[in-house]
Amino acid sequence: MPVHLGLTSKASLIVSDDDTAVAAHSGDVPVLSTPRIVALCEEAAVAAVAGQLAEGETTVSMRVQLDHLAPSAVGSTVTATAKLEKVEGRRLKFSVSVNDARGLVAAGKVTRVVVERDRFMDKCL
Repeated sequence: MPVHLGLTSKASLIVSDDDTAVAAHSGDVPVLSTPRIVALCEEAAVAAVAGQLAEGETTVSMRVQLDHLAPSAVGSTVTATAKLEKVEGRRLKFSVSVNDARGLVAAGKVTRVVVERDRFMDKCL
């Protein structure tokens, strides 16, 4: 596998009403939801290894460990950063953090697994 430690990427989002806990049905406050933060961290991790995998390979999510530390209001910009910290066989372990203009919003770990896309999809049948 041609991936190497230290690969990093970012993903940003301007928080909209569709990104709130109310919209995600994960709470009743109109602030950035934890599920949307998880998705943003996953997006950054996927981008970090984009173009680094063999033909026909992709990554799928296996584990997310995240501490959501501070709220972000609608209209604010949040940026997730993912850094590949460890490769264990097919498992790729990333450290992730999310920040807005006020500071740290969330931090944690994302584990993704390298799979052969067609073989993986065959398991759905």
